[in-house]
Amino acid sequence: MNMVLVVVVGGLAIAVAILYNGLVRARLRVKEAWGAVEVQLQRRASLIPGLVEVVKGYAGHERATLARVADARGALGAAAGPRAAAGANEHLSGALGRLFALAEAYPDLKADEQYARLQADLADTENKVAYARNYYNGAVEIYNTRAQTMPGVLVAGLFRFAPSEFFVADASAREPVRAALN
Repeated sequence: MNMVLVVVVGGLAIAVAILYNGLVRARLRVKEAWGAVEVQLQRRASLIPGLVEVVKGYAGHERATLARVADARGALGAAAGPRAAAGANEHLSGALGRLFALAEAYPDLKADEQYARLQADLADTENKVAYARNYYNGAVEIYNTRAQTMPGVLVAGLFRFAPSEFFVADASAREPVRAALN
């Protein structure tokens, strides 16, 4: 009888350890994936001052648009967590849309080599942000599924594994961007 109890308790301990380790690995993958998102968001933010300076040279009187871009960039830098970063990212995308609309009004700006290079770098970074966001959301889905389904939910509750947030746009970000020039 004692041998059976030892085998059952030992098997249960091994199962808990395996589930726990799987949850830890999944949680670490979420943190690593969020780091990749942050790197791309920072890369994007670092391109913006150069873009704003080039635009200022051609359209310096468009101060309101340039100020919106600067404010949105600052909000993205100050965002803490996926939900805040997603909202700030969408706000910045809208502000950049208005900035790019300026190029249509200023043909010399549109033809500027530095502007074209910065715009191409920004477009490349947008693709990298999208890829990093998708990778992060995939890691969150795996982690949350493990933590919220049986038998992982028992171990997750026991060891207080909290669910992770997805990186999603808020409802206002789904509205079309209006490129009003001020």
